[in-house]
Amino acid sequence: MIPLGSGGHTFEMFCLIKNISEKFCPRIYVIADTDNLSEQKAKSFEESLLFSVKNTPETYVIEKIPRSREVGQSWKSTVFTTLKASITAFILVLKHKPDLIVCNGPGTCVPLCGAAFLLHVLGLKYIKIVYVESICRVKTMSLSGKILYHLADRFLVQWPQLKEKYPKAKYIGKLI
Repeated sequence: MIPLGSGGHTFEMFCLIKNISEKFCPRIYVIADTDNLSEQKAKSFEESLLFSVKNTPETYVIEKIPRSREVGQSWKSTVFTTLKASITAFILVLKHKPDLIVCNGPGTCVPLCGAAFLLHVLGLKYIKIVYVESICRVKTMSLSGKILYHLADRFLVQWPQLKEKYPKAKYIGKLI
């Protein structure tokens, strides 16, 4: 399962998974329901893989969830939108039961990872979570990173300064 976010998160994710093995099928891209650009980019990315690994269009699925918080949304109303996103995320994770969630910080990844953790706690499925902090986070972690630092099985950072502050993290250098 691969959560995508608008802008730089999607670009970074495709750089991370560009050499993905055909073993990782189907790939489930999860995007915010208002993010049409990431949906187009996921389709283009998969078309490029068709030529390199001889995949078929059935090797991926695009799912949508509500945003936890829109830009400029008040923090009070975020409680309700986050709850809605979390319920939808739980249903998606339960439906697909992926073996792995690879994420790099878009807001859509937090409810998905929370749902994966809940499935594990309930004994329904263990889903490995790999979090790669965005390359733009040099000295401090993103809010998603701060939340998922405690849930992720592997927490990877691209700057040594973050490794110093967060001992559970593994420094992997710049990926893009």
